[in-house]
Amino acid sequence: MRDLSAGPRVLLKRLRELMAEPLEPQERLDRIVRQIANNMVAEVCSVYVLRSDGVLELYATEGLNKDAVHLAQLKMGQGLVGTIAASAQSLNLSDAQAHPAFRYLPETGEEIYHSFLGVPILRAGRSLGVLVVQNKAQRNYREDELEALETTAMVIAEMIATGELKKITRPGLELDLTRPVSIDGDSYSEGIGLGYVVLHEPRIVVTNLLNEDSETEIRRLATALGSLRISIDDMLSRREISMEGEHRDVLETYRMFAHDQGWVRRMEEAIHNGLTAEAAVEKVQSDTKARMMRLTDPYLRERMHDFDDLANRLLRQLTGFSPHSAAEGFPNDAIVFARAMGAAELLDYPRANLRGLVLEEGAVTSHVVIVARAMGIAVVGQAAGAVALAENGDPVIIDGDDGKVHVRPVADLQKAYEEKVKLRAKRQEQFRALRDVEPVTKDGHRIKLQMNAGLLVDLPQLADSGADGIGLFRTELQFMISSTMPKGEEQESFYRSVLKQAAGSPVTFRTLDIGGDKVVPYFRSQEEENPALGWRAIRLSLDRPGLLRTQLRALLKAASGAELKMMLPMVTEVWEIRAVRELMQKEIQHISKFGHQLPKKLQFGAMLEVPALLWQLDELMDEVDFVSVGSNDLFQFSMAVDRGNARVSDRFDVLGRPFLRILRDIVRAGERNKTPVTLCGEMASKPLSAMALLGIGFRSISMSPTAIGPVKAMLLGLDIGQLSEVLMAALDDDTPGVSVRDLLLRHAEEHNIPV
Repeated sequence: MRDLSAGPRVLLKRLRELMAEPLEPQERLDRIVRQIANNMVAEVCSVYVLRSDGVLELYATEGLNKDAVHLAQLKMGQGLVGTIAASAQSLNLSDAQAHPAFRYLPETGEEIYHSFLGVPILRAGRSLGVLVVQNKAQRNYREDELEALETTAMVIAEMIATGELKKITRPGLELDLTRPVSIDGDSYSEGIGLGYVVLHEPRIVVTNLLNEDSETEIRRLATALGSLRISIDDMLSRREISMEGEHRDVLETYRMFAHDQGWVRRMEEAIHNGLTAEAAVEKVQSDTKARMMRLTDPYLRERMHDFDDLANRLLRQLTGFSPHSAAEGFPNDAIVFARAMGAAELLDYPRANLRGLVLEEGAVTSHVVIVARAMGIAVVGQAAGAVALAENGDPVIIDGDDGKVHVRPVADLQKAYEEKVKLRAKRQEQFRALRDVEPVTKDGHRIKLQMNAGLLVDLPQLADSGADGIGLFRTELQFMISSTMPKGEEQESFYRSVLKQAAGSPVTFRTLDIGGDKVVPYFRSQEEENPALGWRAIRLSLDRPGLLRTQLRALLKAASGAELKMMLPMVTEVWEIRAVRELMQKEIQHISKFGHQLPKKLQFGAMLEVPALLWQLDELMDEVDFVSVGSNDLFQFSMAVDRGNARVSDRFDVLGRPFLRILRDIVRAGERNKTPVTLCGEMASKPLSAMALLGIGFRSISMSPTAIGPVKAMLLGLDIGQLSEVLMAALDDDTPGVSVRDLLLRHAEEHNIPV
């Protein structure tokens, strides 16, 4: 390793002493720049801090005109200082005035200085300011001097991040790190959430920056790197990781980064310059991230996320950080920020504290969004850059109605949203007033409004919402939040509790629907190229009959003496229903043999999600007691649209003619076979699309609990006969350019129907 001079270590030691002294912020900054200048034999050392208005303000200087402090300013991208801040790259110049970006600030008196070394003050790859040294003589600064300045910039970044410099910021101005930020995204679940940011994968905040013993820190780094490499090798050696595919490619990239000697060398050099092991990791991570954030190539930008994740894993190894320690400080009003996450991960959070979810990726029909909607929290998706722009604990407003996120909002905006929340609460009171009103349309059609559920905490909403029952109980959620496979006795106890809390209201249990994007931690599954079309739901259950039989037995025993309604997910051919019936019959015989009481009535149904069933409708209806349309998957498969891909998930309209014609055919098949048909997808949760469903013949729909009030308000003002006449004609009309959605909106407006 290159032999570094003792200068950086001496400087860091003195800075450590300065940070420990009880000094006012301005005095601390003044003494820091003086110490840097003395240590580096520089005639000038200056600190510029980025404000929220994009201006870099001189906060402290040794060597320039002291009267220029808090007055000298450069815009982002302007002059050498602005160029460094905008590019997040250092500049080392022997003749600064010859550089094309040079801008002379007469109030500073810097015209006599020629050599210039400036480094960005970075945090998580984001520029917070610039640290500069200058000399009269023309010279290039050495590499160890550059590293010393970069290391010192971390100390100043910590002062900015902790808010210490707020005290010396002029009234009416804000620093960039604390500036209000508004992010535009897509509305995935309506509602307003006011609270505080919780980063789903929180950044490790390194507060112990300066080391006492470099060799001890080198050993700590080596130990942590060894553990990290072993964990990656272990993941790659697992049997469930296929020999090829995207998952393996990511892990191979992690292994490549973990063994990269250039990365290791840069961290070791930072330690020799006086940083702790974790501060060295953070410095190299921030430097690398700042460079890679300017890349436009999507592949290379994705590698940035891989590197960032790997560095965070190494920081966790060094600091002993765990997600459990982060959860201890979970705020009462939490808004979770994540690049992407699964439904099970959302359910890990204390539900009573959640007020919203912000996703950088995902789609409106992804399962985490469906679960969030069922929990009644606002969700904004496709919120680009949200995670990088927020810090844990930042005040935030999430507007699920308009798809906006406001981080660190100004007081006026906060007040406006508080008023909006009050208005929403008043509207919810109006919906609650409809709870006991019969859902009967203006022309006398009684509509069955049921709710979707999946956990015991959902059950109180059955009475609160005035739902007729539970049209879809997702049994897989119990499996997804459990760390081990629920035993038969646990399942039985759980299903019995559900029926008890439902207090006689009908509950339709859907058998286990895992696989695809619903991953359970203890169930080994192989990587699939198209998991949504792969080994999931009833396919998995039939291939693992022990798993299915355990669930069927638990359901039968839990419903002893009561009514049991159950349905099968993702049926493709009718023989699958017959196969499950045979297993059910064996379980009935088994529990009867041991004297257990059977349900007094058993209704057996199937979900219609796979388009192949559209050509088996009569055969299907003959085989089951009822059919439930899963509109999310049926739309996805019918239109060849990946519901988790935001680029195409909104490309086709669920209220377009093709899909509404499919749904109408299903309703007509139910009528001619006298088989009840319901729908339990997301279509039912929006008043406008629910209106369309009633218009084509559905008389039973199931939705999120929070949607029942708005949907009931809609149908109370609806004349189905009037609507059906208009809608059916539109579905049979092949005139191009005619929008069914627009027709429905006009009808609602003309007849004063709230949608």
